[in-house]
Amino acid sequence: MQILELKRRLRDAGAGPLHEHRVLRLWSHALPRDSGKRLPASFFPSSLLEALPGIEADLAGLARIHAVHPGADGSERLLVALADGQTVESVLLPRDGLCVSSQIGCAVGCQFCMTGRDGLLRQLGSAEIIAQVALARMRRPVRKVVFMGMGEPAHNLDNVMEAIDLLGTAGNIGHKNLVFSTVGDPRVFERLQQGRVRPALALSLHTTRADLRRRLLPRAPNLTPEALVTACERYARATGYPIQYQWTLLEGVNDGQEEIEGIVSLLSGKYGVLNLIPFNAVEGVGFRRPSWERCKQMARTLHERGILTKLRYSAGQDVDGGCGQLRARAAEVRIPLRRAEDRR
Repeated sequence: MQILELKRRLRDAGAGPLHEHRVLRLWSHALPRDSGKRLPASFFPSSLLEALPGIEADLAGLARIHAVHPGADGSERLLVALADGQTVESVLLPRDGLCVSSQIGCAVGCQFCMTGRDGLLRQLGSAEIIAQVALARMRRPVRKVVFMGMGEPAHNLDNVMEAIDLLGTAGNIGHKNLVFSTVGDPRVFERLQQGRVRPALALSLHTTRADLRRRLLPRAPNLTPEALVTACERYARATGYPIQYQWTLLEGVNDGQEEIEGIVSLLSGKYGVLNLIPFNAVEGVGFRRPSWERCKQMARTLHERGILTKLRYSAGQDVDGGCGQLRARAAEVRIPLRRAEDRR
């Protein structure tokens, strides 16, 4: 289901703008129909009241939590089952954050990521994206949503922007707390500025070397790191939100002195922050995570040279729960999953 389809059904049932907003708010916040000061019987028209049980049942059927993997850092990796039997992953992060997926699989083919191993299987509908937020809010508050889960959001742009619009309005997420992550699709830099909700932007950079980036991200747009940072800088200045430059640390690949010099040259004076993320081990992939001491040293060196740098410990590393891993393990039935009902 798409959000536009949901809105059409509500209007066909007699909903006005305020009625529609309330239904969307209740759904995206996982709240019962009688929440709030005004009771449904006195607020909704009778035709809408008659239609709501069917609409609510369809929304509830979009997705369910199939399994929960708690992390020692307070995160929870959720394996979410969709109505057609496919699964996606979302992650409840510490400090009220949520990472959501936008596709089943991915076409970019990043060499260090499990999500794209089987290519793109299908797009998520905008309502399926919101359903991930609603499920997460049943477990704990969500005040920040990052589109950094399975898939490349730019390859599902219409549905992702539709979901962002709802989250930034009825969903009550601050616009700067909606983070659109991309490998650098040129359409993003223009499209994100056109909506009434303009999210913050994260760029999967990973290296300052154009040749290495082409090898690591073989089907990303063929733009140089310099061109990508220039486009990001324009967006950052237009929105007032710093760019989050994502950098997966791979031992012996992009953690050396050459890259440090390249980062200083590329990002000095730019309105952004560099997030160093130690590689989350993936079975069968020929990369390794640098030692924690090496990661800290690189972050410290960059910070001392004027680059705002944060060393992130990827949620779920203690359960080998990197993006795509829970889904792959469920599909292979190699590791028993912990069902949500087992935690109640």
